[in-house]
Amino acid sequence: MQIAPFNIPLQAIEDSVTDRYGVHLFVLRTDLNHPHISGNKLFKLRYNLLEAQRSNIKTLLTFGGAYSNHIAATAAAGKEYGYKTIGIIRGEEYPELNPTLQFAVSCGMRLHYVSRNLYRNKGELYNYVNGVFGEENFYLVPEGGNNFLGVKGCKEITSYITTDFDIVCCACGTGATMAGITLSLKAGQSAIGFQILKGQGYIKKEIERWIHNERVVNKNFVEPIWHINEDYHFGKYARIRPELVSFVEEFNQNNATPLDYVYTGKMMFGIYDLIKRDFFKGGRRIVAIHTGGLQGNAGFGNRLLSSGKQ
Repeated sequence: MQIAPFNIPLQAIEDSVTDRYGVHLFVLRTDLNHPHISGNKLFKLRYNLLEAQRSNIKTLLTFGGAYSNHIAATAAAGKEYGYKTIGIIRGEEYPELNPTLQFAVSCGMRLHYVSRNLYRNKGELYNYVNGVFGEENFYLVPEGGNNFLGVKGCKEITSYITTDFDIVCCACGTGATMAGITLSLKAGQSAIGFQILKGQGYIKKEIERWIHNERVVNKNFVEPIWHINEDYHFGKYARIRPELVSFVEEFNQNNATPLDYVYTGKMMFGIYDLIKRDFFKGGRRIVAIHTGGLQGNAGFGNRLLSSGKQ
């Protein structure tokens, strides 16, 4: 089984804001690396799939919410590479599936719903899952691909950046992508992670854990320069506000670069706000990682229409 990312273009962003403040902004379009296992999901799943193959396990089991990009990507990977897939979904089952879960089912994924309380308690959740599906000899992929093999894959993302850069930015949900990017930095480079969910210090602790692990095993380890920004989550995970919607729509029109509302939209909103606040010195070369997640826009688009963009 060969699992390698497709060609990943680097797109220069030039507009009145970047011109006015003298910032060089680029977007690494990992959203274009695969039609359905796109963005950072391909990197996070790559070595997990290879490990499942090495272990001769034919079923993948993973976790996510009803609009989860990870659920959709794992379902697509199962279909493409010949695995059965099971998705443990947070929350109650609705009479009609949203576009994300419709896609997962169309790829052959079995959905199993658990209460939000059970989902929050990972120890109890894993015990429950083992009790229900233990006889199926499944390979467990953590929520968001947040494990050693997921971080290993994400270390490769910066190798696709074909220009010199000072700062690399990415949106953070579990911390695995940011950890991989941070651990791949070279001298003179730094990383900023934009936390997309509320929870003071949560992502920072996750990154610190992965950095500590690397520090222990790598005697030549050099401390990376990184920072987690918690100012642009808009209240909580998947919270969408009118100013975010307006920004995403304008950015899409001006740059022919679609953003999603949950991850890349919040990150790019934060980058532009920081540019306007003179956070970045003139001449800085910034690369924003487009981590995919565009499939979620279909479901959120319906919510925006029904709520009048509230």
